Amino acid sequence: MNQQENETERHPSRLSPDAIRKAREEHPDLRERDFGRKFNVSEAQLVAAFCGRNVRRIAADPAAILPRLEALGEVMALTRNESAVHEKIGVYDRFIPGKAAMMMLGEKIDLRIFPSHWKHGFAVEKGEGAEKRRSLQFFDAQGDAVHKVHLRPASDLAEWERLVDGIAAEDQSEGISAPAQQAAAAERRKPVPVEALRERWSAMTDTHQFVGILRDLDVARLDALAKVGEDFAWELAEGSAAALLEAAAAQGGPLMCFVANRGCIQIHSGPVRNVKAMGPWINVMDPDFHLHLRTDHIANAWAVRKPTDKGHVTSFEAYDRSGELIIQFFGKRIEGQDERAGWRAIVESLPRLSRNQAA
Repeated sequence: MNQQENETERHPSRLSPDAIRKAREEHPDLRERDFGRKFNVSEAQLVAAFCGRNVRRIAADPAAILPRLEALGEVMALTRNESAVHEKIGVYDRFIPGKAAMMMLGEKIDLRIFPSHWKHGFAVEKGEGAEKRRSLQFFDAQGDAVHKVHLRPASDLAEWERLVDGIAAEDQSEGISAPAQQAAAAERRKPVPVEALRERWSAMTDTHQFVGILRDLDVARLDALAKVGEDFAWELAEGSAAALLEAAAAQGGPLMCFVANRGCIQIHSGPVRNVKAMGPWINVMDPDFHLHLRTDHIANAWAVRKPTDKGHVTSFEAYDRSGELIIQFFGKRIEGQDERAGWRAIVESLPRLSRNQAA
């Protein structure tokens, strides 16, 4: 749950679709999330209010839709949470189905999809003529976006029309109902079994074992990082996210960037080159990868070492004030090979938070 939702219980708006459209006409320049906060409207409620106009309700079944996206050609895939926006330009190819989780393993577009959270879908058109922008937008039960697909100039418009016609829902009514999203209960702080944690941590042979260790020991992720010891995890000073991206751009080596929400994880694998700060945002604006990260939402950041059967793997992890993971970075490596020394040097050179600051 993001930090704004953690501060108060969020109820669905009582605004009718007509009232939402009127408010939107009066505030056309507000970004969707800013509009939602101002009028207590979820993004899905805002989109659904325009059904029958520039919006068509579509199926929200990723197993039925994602394999058909390859026919669109080049598009932009967008996955975000409250603090980070991850955009990849490419083709949806190499879809891997699954019941609880699915994957898209394309050269450019790399996703992990959790279909139980895909509840609402819409085909959206904005603008007129040659300036018309088209997208598929998917939302969870609370009306928060889980994934979006934006057409590009090179996209196949005829395939777009065939796709949307084929997945259009019978119900094209305005509006949706979304359950109230409860504020997160204060997490019960449990003593961390440090000896067991270190034993299990040091015995890892694959980074994917980490989540299972936390589950088995009933330890929160941040508590594990704080208690496992500085040979495995250490807290970083403010500004470390921007410093990492700038160092990675200067070095030119490939990294992996993960941004996730409840319904989707989106991954970039490759270098970052054009890194720019703008107010609280640190941005990557490369030809096929855009990242927008709110650095003022980062409450703490950690450098983390996890053992594997090919040496340890080093990651950067940033968390918000509610303890939710905002973003992760790894060095890109070929399966079965050691981590690149250049990536490891970047993370290990980031300024650490002093013990006095941490206290």
